Amino acid sequence: MSGVTGTVSAILATIPSPDRGVWYIGPIPLRAYALCIIAGIVVAIAWGERRFVARGGEKGAVTDIAVFAVPFGLVGGRLYHVATDWPKYFGPGGNPVDALKIWQGGLGIWGAIALGAVGALIACRRRGIPLPAFADAVAPGIVVAQAIGRLGNWFNQELYGGPTDLPWGLEIYRRIDPVTNLEDPLGGVAMDHTPIAVVHPTFLYELLWNLGVAALIVWADRRFRLGHGRVFALYVAGYTSGRFWIEIMREDHATLIAGIRINVFTSVIVFVGAVIYLVLAKKRGEREDLAALRAEPEPEGTPETPAEEKPAESVAEEPTKTDKTT
Repeated sequence: MSGVTGTVSAILATIPSPDRGVWYIGPIPLRAYALCIIAGIVVAIAWGERRFVARGGEKGAVTDIAVFAVPFGLVGGRLYHVATDWPKYFGPGGNPVDALKIWQGGLGIWGAIALGAVGALIACRRRGIPLPAFADAVAPGIVVAQAIGRLGNWFNQELYGGPTDLPWGLEIYRRIDPVTNLEDPLGGVAMDHTPIAVVHPTFLYELLWNLGVAALIVWADRRFRLGHGRVFALYVAGYTSGRFWIEIMREDHATLIAGIRINVFTSVIVFVGAVIYLVLAKKRGEREDLAALRAEPEPEGTPETPAEEKPAESVAEEPTKTDKTT
């Protein structure tokens, strides 16, 4: 009897999963995962815009750059996910078409940041803005956007760890599509609230870690007036240090190298690169003065009179010389 009571108490203390991951407005599906991604992007742009202006940048620049960076980032995130989990789509029993179904989850932050940076670089060059200065402004917003995006994993019942009896364990339900009556963990409706498993909510661990990283880099930026990409490098180093141990806890399917999840290796490599950049960028001096970069200095040696008036002046001088000679 005590065992049953303990089991019931453990279940009541756990974190429930949402009943479903999608809602319909007529024939139009509203997926929680997509809504979380969109909300994160809005927060990142709004906060990045505010920080960029506060650092002397032009208002509206972050939004304009995001028009390039966001689509590049979404494509890059999906490409990384598919490339590192290719058997799911191209292996035995896989469906290559599913690689295009981004709404079902599966965005690799590594690919999103890498290709997103390419899009941002293109836009920054068009506007004459240093990419490191832009990256420093948007870094806190990006990591908070990642935290918001992790809520989408909660709705999708994905990115969790092994079984646990801790009070904050996550309940996993069996979901069934109400139309086909087939199992659909991403969008189906929970059959009941009896969990088929109670697991570590690693998505929640990463969400909280990301918020901590955001607080850290905002504090460090204010305290040390970081510039030249050092805020962004600190974000990358902070995020990857957390992703390393969280990735080890996860038990969802992933590509392995020597029995270790590929993202564990990626975390270590990217962390080392971020720390190296953080140290080297310190030699570049104080934070960029974006207000000074916006000001266009007057070219030296510019004549006060417009160029088209020069011939008239020279013509006017010639009669004077002729008169003196005469």
